[in-house]
Amino acid sequence: MPSNGSVSDAPITQFINCRILKEHTLQREDLWVRDGRILDPEKLFFDEQGYADRQLDCGGAILAPGFIDVQLNGGYGVDFSTPSEDPGAGVAFVAKKILEHGVTSFCPTLVTSPPSVYHKVLPEVKVQSGGVHGAGVLGVHLEGPFISLEKKGAHPEQFLRTFGGSGGVNPLLEVYGGLDNVSMVTLAPELAGSQSVVEELSQRGVTVSLGHSVANLSQAEEAVQQGASFITHLFNAMLPFHHRDPGIVGLLTSNRIPAGRSVFYGMIADGIHTNPAALRIAHRAHPAGLVLVTDAIMAMGLPPGRHTLGQQVIEIQGLHAYVAGNTLTSSPVPNQLTFDSRILNVFWGLGTTTLSGSIATMDMCVRHFQQASGCSVPEALEAASLHPAQLLGISHQKGSLEYGCDADLVLMDDQMVLEATYISGVEVWRK
Repeated sequence: MPSNGSVSDAPITQFINCRILKEHTLQREDLWVRDGRILDPEKLFFDEQGYADRQLDCGGAILAPGFIDVQLNGGYGVDFSTPSEDPGAGVAFVAKKILEHGVTSFCPTLVTSPPSVYHKVLPEVKVQSGGVHGAGVLGVHLEGPFISLEKKGAHPEQFLRTFGGSGGVNPLLEVYGGLDNVSMVTLAPELAGSQSVVEELSQRGVTVSLGHSVANLSQAEEAVQQGASFITHLFNAMLPFHHRDPGIVGLLTSNRIPAGRSVFYGMIADGIHTNPAALRIAHRAHPAGLVLVTDAIMAMGLPPGRHTLGQQVIEIQGLHAYVAGNTLTSSPVPNQLTFDSRILNVFWGLGTTTLSGSIATMDMCVRHFQQASGCSVPEALEAASLHPAQLLGISHQKGSLEYGCDADLVLMDDQMVLEATYISGVEVWRK
């Protein structure tokens, strides 16, 4: 037993002069951290030493849980679906860079690829805790190849697969090589044999997401009853809402969701993938299920200048990106991106009118979501922290500032501009 009667000799850090996100509001309250976790100050005062070893003055800023991105395809010139000599090094590089955008945990995402890519990349991307080296890896998100041909988006058609007639996850094991380090799989629930796949993945603890799909509402509801719990980038790569059959979108207000279960949905709040009015409709229909994702591609975070993106040459000037003379422009609204009249650019599959990812960062998405939806600051922050943690079943550990949770934190001003990022109570980035 330590000499001071404490259960631990580890130093205690007290964050003072801050507004912390707690119980869906911002409260003026100190935050106490020890051993990388949030400490109950009542226990500290009555059972232990009663003081902090050091204090950090937050200057009246907002202190919120670190952001969790469950759909990130790459960034800073790294594409997770392009195998390299050391795939883990590419993930580690991006993990380090996204600290400056408040992301403390993420799911590296692989889009539809040939089996050789999965067999090479998946064993190299390990689940690991975050720290000064970078954001934590929660497991890989496999987006495809078991998706709809009609809604393949930018996914390469030649690598799409069906489940075949064997039942269960055997087709997935054949393609992926295994499910170790996999946290989420996006699939189309209308594919024959999907019911047993969804059920077995859910039993294995893998989150099942519905996307790149032409499923009707009944098929989507059946998938949820089998264990599916997420919708990949709502409105994008699925049937549009129709009043006689709202399709996957109808899950937001379905009355056939099993008791005690929740359906979450991803939104790319970059001002491009979803019109602000559609963003507001989704949020008002099911606010507790909204999960902000970046769906960022390798062009995210690249500095001004010319870069190679697949077979294309892109030029980035601030928030402007150019491909083959076409332009992506920034709008008068801060941190919001919109298309001009020429809409072929880095977001679109070459020669098509298909969106293929974002270059927005998570902090940008949080700010745009709050501005576009008119929601409160706590709601915007929870969409990037609490909700993805709930989706992955880790809200007892991350996404919250409740006692015992990991002290993964973001410090920001009233406009939600980041000032610092902490993992396990340790500063890992500062503006």
